[in-house]
Amino acid sequence: MTDALDRGLDAFGRGDWTEAHRLLVAATDIRSADALESLATAAYMVGDEPTSDRAWERAVEQRTRSGDLAGAARCAFWLGFLLLLRGTEAPASGWLAKAERLASSAEGECSARGWVLVPVGFLAVAAGDVPKAEQAYAEAIRIALRVGDRDLLAVARLGTGEVLIAGGDVATGLRLLDEVMVDVVSGVLSPIPTGIVYCAVIDACMKELDVVRAAEWTEAMSRWSEEQPELVAFRGTCLVHRAQILQAHGDWLRATREVARAMEVFARHPNPAAGAAHYLTAEMHRVVGELDEAEVAYRAAASYGIDATPGLALLRLAEGRASAAADAARRMLAQTDDPMVRPSALTAAAEILIAVGDVEAAEAAVVELEQVVERSNAALLRGTALRARGALAMAAGDPVGALVRLWGSRRRWIELAMPYEAARTDTVIAAACRAVGDPEAADLADAAAASTFRRLGADPAVAALPLVRPVGPASDTVLSARECDVLRLVAAGGTNRSIGSDLGLSEHTVARHLQNIFTKIGVSSRAAATAWAYEHDVL
Repeated sequence: MTDALDRGLDAFGRGDWTEAHRLLVAATDIRSADALESLATAAYMVGDEPTSDRAWERAVEQRTRSGDLAGAARCAFWLGFLLLLRGTEAPASGWLAKAERLASSAEGECSARGWVLVPVGFLAVAAGDVPKAEQAYAEAIRIALRVGDRDLLAVARLGTGEVLIAGGDVATGLRLLDEVMVDVVSGVLSPIPTGIVYCAVIDACMKELDVVRAAEWTEAMSRWSEEQPELVAFRGTCLVHRAQILQAHGDWLRATREVARAMEVFARHPNPAAGAAHYLTAEMHRVVGELDEAEVAYRAAASYGIDATPGLALLRLAEGRASAAADAARRMLAQTDDPMVRPSALTAAAEILIAVGDVEAAEAAVVELEQVVERSNAALLRGTALRARGALAMAAGDPVGALVRLWGSRRRWIELAMPYEAARTDTVIAAACRAVGDPEAADLADAAAASTFRRLGADPAVAALPLVRPVGPASDTVLSARECDVLRLVAAGGTNRSIGSDLGLSEHTVARHLQNIFTKIGVSSRAAATAWAYEHDVL
């Protein structure tokens, strides 16, 4: 067993988590607390949380028996904090209390006294107690600097950045998160803190709708994840972040596949990030007109604690239930006070209230959205606010004023490479151009929007446009992007059930897409549709 232990520790040093986990589990006579910590970490990284939890427990016992109370406190912290991140609050509370007691009993200065402040700050931010969180993280940073603990320093600075964002100083908070990421990307941190910081920073960027930062850090996290092919911890979250970026950049098919891969990971290793995966899935279903599936996915997201109200309110509008959508929008404005969710609520509310003609309430939402933009200066939020202001000007009968804002909005979508948002803005530009007596410019804007919507498969958006002349090859105009996806899988021999599984659709929706394909291309069988696909280069 000693040979297994030595080889396991060697694998751990190389970052080969699977081999380290296998060998250290086999070394049943582990007595060293250091080796137990290595086992706990390796097991966590490959998704074996029960083994990880037991190893942390044994490490606490070993260090306590040897009189290393500071080390015991640190191990108890990690067990408690990882349980907290998994949502197991009662056991987490017990272990964190034990960590605090052990740290207070340890002699001299030690990093454990800083680590036990991390959950204090974490829970204070969640409760909206910014001053308490700020104080906890500031003291943790002072301890980290005094004892030279780079992991603690990174995690405490991460928390400070989140506190700044929660307190409204978004720009400073995001800059601090960038600074933390410099150490993360350089590889100087331990594996678990590295994954925690990656996930938290990207999550903060996405919540602030700073897709440029999110894309850059997601790419870095993807490289880190792919360097460790057997990694399970953080992989599902990483896939969700990648899907969010792909969706924003208009690669909806790849986004759907990445979400499906993430959900496979979450099925084996439950994770709160599954809520974000369900919400993204719902958004993609909604914009392509798969409203029943969107409803199911929004409610699944809500079951994980995600505030799905903005998406559900927009779903009601898509269903033609304008009154229900407006009621939901007004409730959002009255009830949503989470600074991370508020921008999305304002964006959805403004769109809905403009659509139903409640200009006064929409004005209030747009003004607040513009105030959020001034604090964060995120390009996506600025593009959103400019489009909302332009749509509001149109509703107020000022198409000239609308165009100034709308062209500014469109420039930002082009800079951000977000084609769907650019096309949505084109539709409002077209309406404004018609209102000022420029039908040629209006037709060009509508044609650009139609081309993008068709390519993406956003059929409801195409249907809402004035009649525009089709442009491009047959497969881009006759069939939507989603229908092309279905047809490719039909040609590959897929059944309705397997196609639905691949694309995240119900069999009923696949059958509906297939019937639409048959009608559009004038065939009556799967074989004939496959032949048409080959003839028109759909495959």
